[in-house]
Amino acid sequence: MSKRTALELPFATYGRTVEGRFLNYIDSKLSCDLLIVAGIHGEEADTTVALSRALRSIPPHDITPNIAAILCANPDGLLLGTRGNANGVDLNRNFPTADWKHGTTPCLWHADEEEAIPISTGSDPASEPESRALISLLEALLPKQVLTLHGPLGCVDDPDASPLGKWIAEKTSLPLVSEIGYPTPGSMGTWAGERGLPWITWEFPAESIESISKTQVPVLVDILRGST
Repeated sequence: MSKRTALELPFATYGRTVEGRFLNYIDSKLSCDLLIVAGIHGEEADTTVALSRALRSIPPHDITPNIAAILCANPDGLLLGTRGNANGVDLNRNFPTADWKHGTTPCLWHADEEEAIPISTGSDPASEPESRALISLLEALLPKQVLTLHGPLGCVDDPDASPLGKWIAEKTSLPLVSEIGYPTPGSMGTWAGERGLPWITWEFPAESIESISKTQVPVLVDILRGST
């Protein structure tokens, strides 16, 4: 398997962040069967690194032409090391869903402890430019399925128990679940469910990026190759 130090894929822009940074994605060459989204939470940088390593592990022409990918949906948050964007909003609680709530939502400081901190859900549904841009991209690409990368809960959340969700769970030995175990009002997954868009949340385990590169990245590589 080849390894590259840089991505050799053409990026397209689908919007800008609060601080004016470009929101980039790798477009599918054909109609989009699968959109992979990493880095919606800025403190989950391992998802961006994992997707980048997967993309750099194979020649560009070997990537399935029906796959599109976003390396980082929250670059401001990634640079700040925060869950939310530069406005302090959790983008994954800012989508216009029937259960969206104004105010704050709790965020665990550590996944294995009960200590939580409040984070804003935004002034209104889709109040943030990153959320609006992602919605516009989804409406333009019309993917048949979306796979979002998160951490560190160590599970595959797939309410539809789709073939891809089952395959990821089998290959990673992570449990396949139908819900994450706590309310997520205003989440991308809820937004998708209200529109009949199949959505999988792949929660990486609480491991170092080097361990994730060995346990999760090869599975991502197989997905990019279409070997599922």
